[in-house]
Amino acid sequence: MCLMCFATNVIIFMHNRICENQFIRDFIKPYIIYIRIRKFAQIIPFEFTLKYKISYEQAHRHFIDFEVVIDNLNQDEVIIQLPSWRPGRYELGNFAKNIQKWNAFDTKGNVLTFQKVNKDCWKIISTGCETIIVKYNYYANELTAGSTLLNEEQLYMNPVNCCIYIPERINEMCEVELYLPEDYKVAIGALVNSSKKGVHNIVFNNFHELADNPFIASNSLKHGSFIVKDIKFNVWLQGECNPNWEKVCNDFSLFASEQLNTMKKVPINEYHFLVQVTPQRTYHGVEHTTSTVIALGPGHSLMKGITYEDLLGVCSHELFHVWNIKTIRPVEMYPYDYSKENYSKLGYVAEGVTTYYGDFFLFRSKVFNEEQYFKTFNERLQRHYDNYGRFNLSVADSSFDTWLDGYVKGVPNRKTSIYGEGCLLAFVTDIFIRKNSNNKHCLDNVMQHLYAEYYLNNKGYSDMEYKKAIELFAGASFDNVFDNYINGAADYTPILNEAMSFVGCEIKKTISTHSHENRVGIKTIETNGICKVSSVVPNSVGDNAGIAVSDEIIAINNVLIRQEGVATNFSNWCNYFSERGDKQVTVTLSSNKMIKKVSIIFNDDSYFETASIAKSSTANAEQKNNFKLWSKNEF
Repeated sequence: MCLMCFATNVIIFMHNRICENQFIRDFIKPYIIYIRIRKFAQIIPFEFTLKYKISYEQAHRHFIDFEVVIDNLNQDEVIIQLPSWRPGRYELGNFAKNIQKWNAFDTKGNVLTFQKVNKDCWKIISTGCETIIVKYNYYANELTAGSTLLNEEQLYMNPVNCCIYIPERINEMCEVELYLPEDYKVAIGALVNSSKKGVHNIVFNNFHELADNPFIASNSLKHGSFIVKDIKFNVWLQGECNPNWEKVCNDFSLFASEQLNTMKKVPINEYHFLVQVTPQRTYHGVEHTTSTVIALGPGHSLMKGITYEDLLGVCSHELFHVWNIKTIRPVEMYPYDYSKENYSKLGYVAEGVTTYYGDFFLFRSKVFNEEQYFKTFNERLQRHYDNYGRFNLSVADSSFDTWLDGYVKGVPNRKTSIYGEGCLLAFVTDIFIRKNSNNKHCLDNVMQHLYAEYYLNNKGYSDMEYKKAIELFAGASFDNVFDNYINGAADYTPILNEAMSFVGCEIKKTISTHSHENRVGIKTIETNGICKVSSVVPNSVGDNAGIAVSDEIIAINNVLIRQEGVATNFSNWCNYFSERGDKQVTVTLSSNKMIKKVSIIFNDDSYFETASIAKSSTANAEQKNNFKLWSKNEF
């Protein structure tokens, strides 16, 4: 072996074995880049032990073809795993259901014996083989921020959905060979070599890196970019829209600069916002280390109103994930195990703190004005008070249970939200630190500390270590919040009032203008002339009358509600009878496909109040100064 080849293999061996050590990764990185360049130029005769060849023939069928070459084998059997879930969504994805064909061969084309071990794991008999080839296809016909899609317009892939790996060799370098139409560009947060038309080579340090690099390949991508603190930020738009690049790059650079200034250290030198612009109302984002995928629409209003505010909000949120969860990670997910659930109670940090900061960075950077920021805060506040599950399952336990039912509403009043309640607790925590340290420290310091002490030292953090970091900068015990509100189901109102008072604000509550919400204690949803109960306050007038979630309301006082193709008018008729002074009304329901009538007797109780944050008219100079130090805005 020549000296160059020997040195190359030594460096790659070191990188594979210690790739999770950030200091050594940074030291070796220039040599790895050099090796990649030399490899592409075919100067260094190094072969990757795992090589993916990805292609397709008829895009309208939505099937992607995979040929995976696995080298350097010396065992009688090989275990092949397809991920069961994807980081960023803490539930099982069962991606294997999209595989139509799957087979294994030796280099001579002979079929190898294999068996399926479980839903997404295969065992191949590889006796006498140094190399095996796995061929399969994957059905890609879903467009979300975490899915994979193939059609006539694009190939959009999240490799964590559809790329297999060998568990014991997960840290070895691998290569992707991507075969595309010659006029396609590839938007990805990784280095791409496209020296040959229609063929794109991408090298990854390990499977974790491959899984963390989604891409959009298309001939209709729109691209803009800007630079903040020597980091290039790319914005890619796929779909019908008319971007104002000056506006986008200006606003994005403001919140990106605020985040970089806050965190001080950054694990990337380039970042990509990959935006799937849809024709209908869509809102979804998924975080990655060097990129994020956003699904947002409708495209006709991308640059205006609420859709543009959503674009700013979700992009700010996902960018902060570069630190919070992609690098600052709970110990249970360091590293990720893609084959099963990664249970953790820290979702309120991973998603709740990020939700808080996503909007807050927009306010601090002046991208959002006070009205826009308060509106987003009010949405979290209202959802909290509308959710009576807050009295049943703590946000820490709800974090653990995302693997159970975290992304659907679930049974009535069972759980809290790691996003909403997590956001409110992040605000409370931020103010707790500021108040107890006389504004010398804040939640920013905690996040900086977690990055330096845990990520840079190649480890994850626990919930108790998060608590200790808060106490370190607050100089006070965090037991009350941690025990009663994070790990308990106590009413948030006292700690929210205390936190808001520190910055001269308060919670304003007003009575709902809808009688069925205010006087009956039920919320409804109306679709195509059908009115269904969506929420019921426990022990309310409606609950005691026998109304339940999912009941369909057919009539009130014999006035028919269901009208095909038009609004049901249930709310208006309920208001009418209430304002007329009726003490009792009769509601006809369809419950479990049975008709029943219930009597609602009005009383003086009030339910489903509207909650919002507002500046206090009696705020003093100290509170106003606290507001300024907290938000970087004048009171």
